[in-house]
Amino acid sequence: MEFKFAIEGGNFSKAGSASSEVKKILKQLNVNPKIIKRTVVSLYEAEVNVVAHAFEGNMNVDIDTDKIVVKIEDKGPGIPDIDQAMQEGYSTASPQVREMGFGAGMGLPNIKRNSDQMNITSKVDVGTELEIINYFG
Repeated sequence: MEFKFAIEGGNFSKAGSASSEVKKILKQLNVNPKIIKRTVVSLYEAEVNVVAHAFEGNMNVDIDTDKIVVKIEDKGPGIPDIDQAMQEGYSTASPQVREMGFGAGMGLPNIKRNSDQMNITSKVDVGTELEIINYFG
């Protein structure tokens, strides 16, 4: 099963809507609640990163019998130093984003912690591609 969601940069009122939809789908498929929780945490963090840092993005979700594969691609400033961005507490969020309670520098570390596999590539002034894989077994 494949699902696609558009993510609008800067629209915090809709942040989390795609990950909520995926949660509903996984519940309907009777996926293990622990896997649902890990997956939704990863997707929410990724979705908020797009909203906070990019102009726009897409979340493509592929649910197979043994795993869920999610690819998030955004158009935005990109990440100049992925290793640095993976450090807990490192953030490039604007003061406005931080005032709303986001931008603590935990997004990418939380995604990695809640994913069986995480792959990320980024080009400065182009955007970022993130792949999250969680296995059902």
